[in-house]
Amino acid sequence: MEKLVACVQKKPDALCRLICFPWAGGRTSQLARWGKLFNNSTEVFCIRLPGRENRLEEPFAKDMTSVVNEVTSVLLKELKEKPFAFFAHSFGTYMSLAVALHLKEKYRLEPVHLFMSSAHAPNSGGHLALKSMTPPDEDNEFLACMEIVGGSYQLPCDEDARKNIVLTSREDVRLSHTFSFEKAEMNTPFSCDVTYFCGSDDKIYDVQGWREITSGDTSFYELPGDHFYLVKPSSESLLIKHITRCMENAGL
Repeated sequence: MEKLVACVQKKPDALCRLICFPWAGGRTSQLARWGKLFNNSTEVFCIRLPGRENRLEEPFAKDMTSVVNEVTSVLLKELKEKPFAFFAHSFGTYMSLAVALHLKEKYRLEPVHLFMSSAHAPNSGGHLALKSMTPPDEDNEFLACMEIVGGSYQLPCDEDARKNIVLTSREDVRLSHTFSFEKAEMNTPFSCDVTYFCGSDDKIYDVQGWREITSGDTSFYELPGDHFYLVKPSSESLLIKHITRCMENAGL
């Protein structure tokens, strides 16, 4: 499990788990460290895909199905043993939804809450338009494209590190394009509550469709900042307080 999951603080007596899915090209360090910031009732797992960190020598995932199969096969025991919620940012939202849909369809397992951040709703016109974009081959053009999608990328000066981040981001964008969501076939797939977060200075996302994926309550919150508002300590603190409150209200 250590290959797939980053967990900086194990909490065997925790009441629930928060499974985090990073953004395109993102490392696990930012979200995994939340494990030290949540109280002892919540254990934090952050998903690590192949092709990065300690999985650098592995080939990138070829499609969303392979990601879903790995996550569910590795974590199924943990997901069955205690309640769990998902937090996902940007392109990571589509990975988290693909996993959640599979868990619901095949195992009748559902998160107690979906926390989604800075992404178009999966059944929206904005998401369809995003999928129609082909990532450019040239690095500079790709970065310009990513800035349009949302957020300014601050890349390291080291050329090798820069190229690695661009490569990983491009592969993650390609991976997200293999996710499909057909609400007409799914009806209303979830019954859990959904909370959507975004930065006040980020681009405008097509978000109302989040209401249509669940029969539970849906709420929307805007925090100060751009696409990567969540890395600011003040926003991080607000996110953790809100997620903790929602988990407690779920009656765990």
